[in-house]
Amino acid sequence: MAKKNYSQADIRQMAKDENVRFLRLMFTDLFGIIKNVEVPISQLDKLLDNKLMFDGSSIDGFVRIEESDMYLYPDLSTWMVFPWGSEHGKVARIICEVYSNDRKPFVGDPRNNLIRVLQEMKDAGFTDFNIGPEPEFFLLKLDENGKPTTNLNDKGSYFDLAPVDLGENCRRDIVLELENMGFDVEASHHEVAPGQHEIDFKYADALTAADNIQTFKLVVKTVARKYNLHATFMPKPMDGINGSGMHLNMSLFNKEGNAFYDEKGDLQLSQNAYWFLGGLLKHARSYTAVCNPIVNSYKRLVPGYEAPVYVAWSGSNRSPLIRVPSSKGLSTRFEVRSVDPAANPYLAIASVLEAGLDGIRNKIEPEDSVDRNIYRMNIQERNEEHITDLPSTLHNALKEFQNDDVMCKALGDHIFQSFLEAKKLEWASYRQEVTQWERDQYLEMF
Repeated sequence: MAKKNYSQADIRQMAKDENVRFLRLMFTDLFGIIKNVEVPISQLDKLLDNKLMFDGSSIDGFVRIEESDMYLYPDLSTWMVFPWGSEHGKVARIICEVYSNDRKPFVGDPRNNLIRVLQEMKDAGFTDFNIGPEPEFFLLKLDENGKPTTNLNDKGSYFDLAPVDLGENCRRDIVLELENMGFDVEASHHEVAPGQHEIDFKYADALTAADNIQTFKLVVKTVARKYNLHATFMPKPMDGINGSGMHLNMSLFNKEGNAFYDEKGDLQLSQNAYWFLGGLLKHARSYTAVCNPIVNSYKRLVPGYEAPVYVAWSGSNRSPLIRVPSSKGLSTRFEVRSVDPAANPYLAIASVLEAGLDGIRNKIEPEDSVDRNIYRMNIQERNEEHITDLPSTLHNALKEFQNDDVMCKALGDHIFQSFLEAKKLEWASYRQEVTQWERDQYLEMF
């Protein structure tokens, strides 16, 4: 979905032409949860004049109650009228940047943070960082009270069609709604696990891609409800089957074109590409805390279910963390396969970009590519190839994260500290929980 250079006059005219009655002002909290303030269309002028305020103290990771007054500055390029109607008129959304009471960009706003890191990228001589996401999700049945169950909506598998894939009609409607909203959907199919689906949309610049991921999640959940289903982006809602990932395909551009491409280079990759890759590998264990941010994320990152477990790269197999797809030229890119859809896209993209830029700044050379199936290698073989493991728990990921100055630079001190504190509390809460698995295993034995 390409950016549109709308003026204030354009916005006013489109609101009138589309009979928009309500405005949904969207932004994202520390944990990647979409927040919105809905106001009537009568507030449009106030919004366009950057005068709409909200209480920031009620948003996770933002500010304390004594400094709560904050402004919403609309990004006019994100204007979009939702295709589903309302008996009271249409609803339009605008994604906003959060500003403090002193009219400065709020450093705790994940979107502002990504804008800051992208400026740093431009200062380093690059023009764009493109992201192509591959988000996966499960469709689950609802109970009689409208609450999600763990009952999958089908028993299909990879690329199955109806009648085995009972979610096909729902998925088709999701695609139609996305296209109505301007998304360029490239593929839609059933994934490996029962009840699991994937919809891929065209790459975009990093900020637009993060906005698109958030909008995508909203559309998927909204359409699923119409089918009496619940769409979840939880990485591993059930054991024994594959979890949901959100692979990020990424490419860096400069004035000459794709900065990762060199027709004469090894694998047709440029020196900048190899240094960027070196940074991605060096900081992989640290940015895992951001790209796999919840306790449940690490139930996906285990051998046997296609998710990556080892820090390595390859141009020819899918078992390492980072893959170099075969397409070259303008399509030269890296695919980071560990990221899951629970990640805050603004923070995840900022963290991998900063890791790559650190590789370029410090000319970090990556280890040699690994073209064997890593899952079949023993520990000694992996050690000989300098292959390390991704963190096995959120706790271990946080230990790596808190000691990495590059991650602090990627998120800024405010978000870095708020994220670290919140995630340590999450881990502490999880540690204190006695699970049904433990009761099943130990209650009678001991």
